Amino acid sequence: MKKFIIFLIMLSLNQISANAAFWNKDVPLGNEIKKEEYPDSIDVEPKGEPQESSMLIVGGVEEVMDVSLEECLKYALGNNPRIQAAMQDVFASDARIKQAWSSYFPQVSWQTGYSRIKQLQLSDALGENLIFNYFILGQVSASQMLYDFGVTQNQVTIRKLDSQGYKVSLTGTVNDVLCEVKKSYYAFQYALESKKVAEEMVQRYEAFYNQAKAFYMAGTSPKVDVTIAEVNLSNSKLMLIQAENAVDIAMAKLNNNMGLPYTNKYAIADHLRYDPCEITLAQAIDIAREARPDYQLAEIRVEEARQNLKLVKKSYFPTITAEGQYQIGGRTFVSNYGYNFGGYLNFPTINMMLINNEIKEAKALYSKEQATAMNTKNNIYFEIQQAYYSMIEKKNSIPVSFLGLKQAKENYELSYGRYKVGVGNPVELREAQVQYQDAMLRYYNSLYQFNSAKADLEKYIGKNIVNGEVELDLGNKSKKNKNS
Repeated sequence: MKKFIIFLIMLSLNQISANAAFWNKDVPLGNEIKKEEYPDSIDVEPKGEPQESSMLIVGGVEEVMDVSLEECLKYALGNNPRIQAAMQDVFASDARIKQAWSSYFPQVSWQTGYSRIKQLQLSDALGENLIFNYFILGQVSASQMLYDFGVTQNQVTIRKLDSQGYKVSLTGTVNDVLCEVKKSYYAFQYALESKKVAEEMVQRYEAFYNQAKAFYMAGTSPKVDVTIAEVNLSNSKLMLIQAENAVDIAMAKLNNNMGLPYTNKYAIADHLRYDPCEITLAQAIDIAREARPDYQLAEIRVEEARQNLKLVKKSYFPTITAEGQYQIGGRTFVSNYGYNFGGYLNFPTINMMLINNEIKEAKALYSKEQATAMNTKNNIYFEIQQAYYSMIEKKNSIPVSFLGLKQAKENYELSYGRYKVGVGNPVELREAQVQYQDAMLRYYNSLYQFNSAKADLEKYIGKNIVNGEVELDLGNKSKKNKNS
């Protein structure tokens, strides 16, 4: 009996040694955070192979298609219908500018016809019916507005401001779409990492089940240990099914944000990672003043209201017009001709009460746009603060969650080692497994939350933050404002 017990102990020790490489193949254990304080998700457990189901059919041959975030952003710029609609608004507003300029272009009309006329008064006076046939071979009329005291110029200025507003709105739409693509891309990455965690836990619960079954067959553990292991394994498989479904949903959301809802499956080229971002709040606010579309749009709306007020005040002003007309016709198509031309000072029909109240309305709307612009700027300042502090919070949570992951992994390995030699219990091991699983998900979630918060900050300042720097585009030149 003693020899049999010694044999079991030696067998367990050999199994622990044989599995040491498997359980310790990731980062070293310990509480000291050095260069790996913000590691990529690929550098920590669990480590999985590329998704075999993420294939793209190209030319009838299955190929693994790795898609990066930059490529997703390019796809969105070219395919998202919101961006396409905003671009058409810009084109339409440009056409309205030319419509406003058309007042300075001549107006030409041409007319031809035939008339049969019976003069009532002359017929009564002369005592006979006087009937005339009147032919018009051609009547050409032309008019040219020479000057309207700045009315057309104000209308053109308003149209230009309106067009500029649509261009700024297009930039805002692009920022919104790119932010949605970034966040859905990070959510897709998080879903893939969660699936890897679920796959890893299925493997571990299978090992737990096999060990419990071996102990039961050897007579060293009761049947309840095997039952507990079976329940845990079934639950882990259910979580794996849910994780796989979450991956499909995350991919569908990313495709929809790119404007490619019917695209085939593909693989992600990179993993969740931490990119340093040392931008200060003051720098973020300064950048937003130049780049945030809403900030620029608020100022455009104020200037547009001011130009509209100037236009309404010119309702009293006349226009100087030159007109001319040439006719050929008469009793036959070419029997006679005539013409007239001249210049005119045309005063509008004036309704004093109407115009005065239109001016009052324009003044009130101008004041309203000024107040709205101030409210918009205040909201922008608040949004930047909120996004900035949220990003700082998510950044600071990364090393804490990584430390918790390493501690949970160490606790799990100690619990599994105790169970392997027969001194642990399945409840303790299951609790350690659950804690380890939760720690991995918290760590990946902290990376996902940080990247999402960074995407929100980029949206609110109107510029992309790349490798701790903010990209600024000035005309056709590009410069980088370092924030480290």
